[in-house]
Amino acid sequence: MTRSSSTCNGPRLIAALAGGWVADAASLGLHWLYNSQRIIDIGAETPEFLPPKAEYFSEGFGYFAHEGKQTGDTSHYGAATGVLTDSLLASEGVLDIRDYQRRFRTYFGPGGQWQGYIDHPTRVTLDNFNRIEKNAIEQARSTTTTPLTDKQKRLLVQKVLPYTRHLSGDQLADPVRQAISLTYSDPDIQQAGVHLAETIDRHMVSESGADDLQLPAVSKLPPLVACYSGHDDLLEATETAVRMTNHNDEAVAWAKSAARLLDRLFRGEPMPVALDAAMAGAPDPANLQKARSGSELDAVGAGDVFGRTCYLNEAMPVIFHILSHSNSFTEAVRANIRCGGDSCGRAWLIGPAMAAQFGVGGERGIPLSWLTRLTGAPVILAQIESLVSGQSST
Repeated sequence: MTRSSSTCNGPRLIAALAGGWVADAASLGLHWLYNSQRIIDIGAETPEFLPPKAEYFSEGFGYFAHEGKQTGDTSHYGAATGVLTDSLLASEGVLDIRDYQRRFRTYFGPGGQWQGYIDHPTRVTLDNFNRIEKNAIEQARSTTTTPLTDKQKRLLVQKVLPYTRHLSGDQLADPVRQAISLTYSDPDIQQAGVHLAETIDRHMVSESGADDLQLPAVSKLPPLVACYSGHDDLLEATETAVRMTNHNDEAVAWAKSAARLLDRLFRGEPMPVALDAAMAGAPDPANLQKARSGSELDAVGAGDVFGRTCYLNEAMPVIFHILSHSNSFTEAVRANIRCGGDSCGRAWLIGPAMAAQFGVGGERGIPLSWLTRLTGAPVILAQIESLVSGQSST
């Protein structure tokens, strides 16, 4: 069932979701360069949309992770956000965790579409899928009552796995039975295969993520919050989605803070109100308040104080500082890049937050020229419009 939302929020949601993609792409060239002076030397006043080059990392500490990427491409954070977006589109705006898991595994796993850096929670999550699946297979085999030889058991598992990795629930029985019938005409053996498939499906748990406290827990949230904005089950959906890749209580707490922030902004509330709401229940409200203090934007200084790495306890105060002190989308994105470190990860909260405030175009919104520099912009923007239009229907 399509979730309903106020139609007046549609343009704001479209701008906000576009803001995440643009901010990520703008940050890619200098992503994971930790020396702010080196970033300033390279990028000067316009550090955005630089081509990823190893030579940028020849001085100062950093990690060059994006060999082969081009100007306008997005990071692995964008790829993961795209997977969740696809799942939400397929499920009419409702989080179907099994569908999300299957799409994530297919996209990032062996033979998948993704080519590029694989972060720690993604690597561990993919390993966990294999472990969970193996345990599910053992459970299915141990509860099969049909007498089967070891060879038949092996063949049945081989036949059902392609279906359990792409289908779920009531979708399984017919194609599994047909696949098995190509080898075994015995209805009992076919039914045993259906039992295997359905049991494996039931035992693929949703908490498949790594025990990890890094930015992938929150970077994928904008499309989910857009679908659940203003609904009582927003935080429940947030936790479910986060534990799929980051099965860590503190990561969930930070993600709920981020979801509250985006939800308030997506509904048109002022930045200070949204930041106040986000501090409720956050793991470290004292540092968040410290990051909001002062009257000047100093993202480099915030990085010096709170840290620049991928860990949420470092990234969230820097995000709060930039959101509290920036007066335009462009200013915030450039400040985030100059701060250094995991700029692409932070971009997925900074970009949507600032775009929700200031929209597209004008002196303070997403520059139109930046939208045109995003690789695959027509497809990405069309998906955003489809997702948001679904939330605006009743």
